Amino acid sequence: MTEIVEEGTLNEGGLNFVEQEIKDDLAAGKNGGRLSTRFPPEPNGYLHIGHAKAFIMDFGVAEKFGGTCNLRFDDTNPQKEDMEYVEAIKRDIHWLGYDWGDRLYYASDYFPQLFEFAVKLIKEGKAYVDEQTSEQIAAQKGTPTLPGTESPFRNRPVEENLDLFLRMNKGEFEEGSMVLRAKIDMANSNMHFRDPIMYRIIKTPHWRTGTQWKVYPMYDFAHGQSDYFEGVTHSICTLEFVPHRPLYEYFVKELATDDYAPRQIEFNRLNLTYTVMSKRKLLQLVKENLVNGWDDPRMPTICGLRRRGYTPTAIKDFVNRIGYTRFEALNHIELLEHSVREDLNKTATRISAVVNPVKLIITNYPDGQEETILMDNNPENLEEGKHEMPFTKELWIEKEDFMENPPKKFFRLSPDKEVRLKGAYIIKCTGVKKNDDGEIEEIYATYDPDTRSGLPGADRKVKGTLHWVSVPHAVDAQVRDYDRLFAVENPSAEEGDFRDLLNPNSLKVRNGVKLEPWAAKNAKPGDHFQFTRLGYYTVDPDSDDDRLVFNKTIGLKDTWAKEQKKGQK
Repeated sequence: MTEIVEEGTLNEGGLNFVEQEIKDDLAAGKNGGRLSTRFPPEPNGYLHIGHAKAFIMDFGVAEKFGGTCNLRFDDTNPQKEDMEYVEAIKRDIHWLGYDWGDRLYYASDYFPQLFEFAVKLIKEGKAYVDEQTSEQIAAQKGTPTLPGTESPFRNRPVEENLDLFLRMNKGEFEEGSMVLRAKIDMANSNMHFRDPIMYRIIKTPHWRTGTQWKVYPMYDFAHGQSDYFEGVTHSICTLEFVPHRPLYEYFVKELATDDYAPRQIEFNRLNLTYTVMSKRKLLQLVKENLVNGWDDPRMPTICGLRRRGYTPTAIKDFVNRIGYTRFEALNHIELLEHSVREDLNKTATRISAVVNPVKLIITNYPDGQEETILMDNNPENLEEGKHEMPFTKELWIEKEDFMENPPKKFFRLSPDKEVRLKGAYIIKCTGVKKNDDGEIEEIYATYDPDTRSGLPGADRKVKGTLHWVSVPHAVDAQVRDYDRLFAVENPSAEEGDFRDLLNPNSLKVRNGVKLEPWAAKNAKPGDHFQFTRLGYYTVDPDSDDDRLVFNKTIGLKDTWAKEQKKGQK
């Protein structure tokens, strides 16, 4: 397995480095002891688990230290934004247990102030209109070791720059024909200081402001200023923004009229094995129908994880386990699965489902007789009670639970061998019936009537226990077995087209799964169950009165826990 980087820098108070720095700022009385954070998603796609790590910090640290957290949509590119994404983002944040109260904002709220600030910089000779192409501007940026070259438009008169910028916003020029750049330092060792673009022309109507604006601010220009307008004290973001921080501080300093200034703190992104986190690549998967939408249970999106059956508790636990550091790490998906498994083990109701059924006939069980077996809803929490399950002469069991010629240490059913039917009787295989192709159609067995719970033979021990469902009472269901979306551990590190790395077996659909009647009657979309001996499953929203659909959330085998035990030895 790839080495995972663990966080080992929690201080004595159990705080990570971001929390400690905020605590120190509050203790020092910065910003009057006030704490205000923000989560600033772009409404151009759905949130994924990496975003969850970010806003768990943003909202969580505000809760921990008695501050506030704003939700602010970075809606500065109307070509890629949609209200669908806005509503989905709000829904996902609420699902994970966070709320922004009355502090919902949009970068577009500040378009007038940002525009005025840009005009101010133009008038002060600190910004100019550049008519070069994006390719020419990029070529003139230079390299980290070689200075850039100045634009031929860099020293045009202030009046001309102001006139052009105002006309840009009136829609007099075509998209891409000119941009507004900050006039800073083309020789600066920080590439972001080499006359960064502040505004570009976009004529697509904005979903909030309509056709009011024809120029839109770039992220580096809008972000810090929006923080300033809102009174944000701590702008917490990921490590790729470390080189952006000096520019963030530069613009805020140019805007500020007092000593207040937001502080930017960076932490590592969440990278996950067998997964891609690029929003561009995830959008590509959706648009090319390589997955079944943003909420496909194979996707790392929050809505996809929710549909698969992952829980807010498990996601928060996983984020807490991997921690926040100042260096990048590749986190194992097995650890996320471990967190999910731990949570569902405590909360999921146990039911019996046979996904690959073969009929078992108990030949000495009375015809027409029916018994009621009481099954624990959750042996981890007996207060959850029990539910009834009918036992009859004919039962469904898993085909994999029978072998005619078993190897050693096969403790399930085979000729002349005994097993216990979970919660019921011990049976002994007496024979089979095969079809013309040699496939087993029916398995025959006898039962020991004294081995049911509460009877004298109930304590008789056998090595195997099988789950089962009564044939006349079984309800058919569909199960969607999900595996990892990618076939390689780190698809982002592989060369070539990432789509060629998709796992062709990431989804298998099983129809005719036999479900016990109590579960069929009580299951509702979003409910979590453990199929006894098989794994954890969640009722899919596609379910209706005529069809129950279950998504496989996670198997029972805990790879992560097993590897940790090996390491401890």
